[in-house]
Amino acid sequence: MKPLILASSSPRRKELLQQIRYQFTIRTSETDERLEPDWSPEDAVIHLSRKKAEAVFSLHPEAVVIGADTIVVVDGVILGKPFDRQAAKSMLQQLSGRRHQVLTGVTIMSSLKETSFFNQTNVQMYELTDEEIDRYLDSGEPFDKAGSYGIQGLGATLVKEIQGDYYSVMGLPLAETARTLRSFSIEPLTHD
Repeated sequence: MKPLILASSSPRRKELLQQIRYQFTIRTSETDERLEPDWSPEDAVIHLSRKKAEAVFSLHPEAVVIGADTIVVVDGVILGKPFDRQAAKSMLQQLSGRRHQVLTGVTIMSSLKETSFFNQTNVQMYELTDEEIDRYLDSGEPFDKAGSYGIQGLGATLVKEIQGDYYSVMGLPLAETARTLRSFSIEPLTHD
């Protein structure tokens, strides 16, 4: 069986793959994450996941490599990771009381084939007061997350409901990823 590499420094993606019992290593490589202004969110998230996978695969062609990226979209506008506190506050104000989409793109590649897919989940936020937003910002949690929140942490208190895959909002749609890995002959461990 080929080695499995996760091309991501995200602790959430690492935890998710461990949760479903895959044996893997983590390798990352710098990638250009600039997007073309005319790309759809779907094209953008697939492009980003492919770039991450390609960068690591070029250094480890003997492996099966998973690249993933998550974006938040409100009114067709992609919200990336905030560059400072004011940007994070602005994003959370935009999301307050509104429905938005979280898209996670995944690319899996080996020397024999490549597959890309994305998963979209609709997320409804509660109406947020400035005090709630400031308290959340004070936690430090929003600053490395697309859209300035993490559903698996304190950000869970901001979310009213989701329609779709919870794990995709965290950064990796587990069921679809596992099924796709099976087509690459990669299986999880059956016991510790």
